[in-house]
Amino acid sequence: METITKTIMVFALIFLFGACTQKTQEATTTANRPSTERSQQDRPKRGGPPQFSELLAKMDSNNDGLISASEVQGRLKDNFATIDANGDGFITETEMANAPKPKRRIKN
Repeated sequence: METITKTIMVFALIFLFGACTQKTQEATTTANRPSTERSQQDRPKRGGPPQFSELLAKMDSNNDGLISASEVQGRLKDNFATIDANGDGFITETEMANAPKPKRRIKN
């Protein structure tokens, strides 16, 4: 009986040690990720410009994957010509990514 109890205790210790080692490895892997990757995955989005896919979902009424001058809304309408770099009347994902960034407002 005593041998069985000792055997069970040894297996329990091995199991617990393995579980602790796995958690330590996961924590180390997370800590060793590049900071940009960690910040994008672990932190919620705080403001900033919308993703192109979000703009398409809101504005692309004909579902062609582009935003035309007639579909655009809001502040984007004021800057359409600047963002439409090739002047074809459509904003693509590449043009949106290369668009000039708006100047930050200074708070007093």
